[in-house]
Parts: sequence; structure tokens; C-alpha cells
Amino acid sequence: MTETVFLCNSVALLDSGESVSFEVRYDGRECSAFAIRFQGQAYAYLNRCAHVPMEMDFVPNRFFDASGQWLICATHGAMYQPQTGACRSGPCRGGLIKIAVSETNGCVHWHTAANLIPSES
Repeated sequence: MTETVFLCNSVALLDSGESVSFEVRYDGRECSAFAIRFQGQAYAYLNRCAHVPMEMDFVPNRFFDASGQWLICATHGAMYQPQTGACRSGPCRGGLIKIAVSETNGCVHWHTAANLIPSES
């Protein structure tokens, strides 16, 4: 059964701006995750590059490239589509792991799954 978990107020996510980070438990491991807004829509992903499973941001909460059109791994240069997490270019093996989100009444929530629950820390 899925559960919705409050993530942030909608105003915290600006188009192609800084992310809001949060912690999750994915497949039994504590992981960082992030939410962004792109073209008016909120999206969330595990903060894990598909090339090598390490966090993607050198500067906390910054995932967009200079154009504001692509998510980029600061370590490897892999680029991902903000809407889907699919690899656009660079050293990728698949895409980012997407986390379902919804937005209502000025609040963004993320949705749990069998392998994705709130962090225990």
C-alpha cells in the first residue's frame, strides 16, 4: 500500500532552480533524493547517477546544467531529461530512479512504494 509523504511547499521549487532534498529508504538502504520543478511540473528522483551509483550534485541542491534544460551529474557529466530521468548523453547505464510525486493545495508530496519508504534516520 502506498502512502503520501509531505515533501515541501510548492513555492520551494522554482523552474530549473535549486532542488529540495530529502532522505528515503530504497531497497533497504538509506539514500538521498531530490525534487525539482521543470516547465511547471514537480519531479523527484534518487540522488544517484545511473553511471556510477554516487550522488550527482557537487553543490548541494544544484542539478540543472547551465541551460536549465537538463539534469547533470557533476562528477561524470551524464545528462538526464528532467521529466523522465532518461539519459540524454554521457556515461549512463539506464536512467535516474524516479519517485512519484503529486502537488495539491500548494504542497508537494512524494509517494512510497514497496521498495521506497521514508528514511529511518
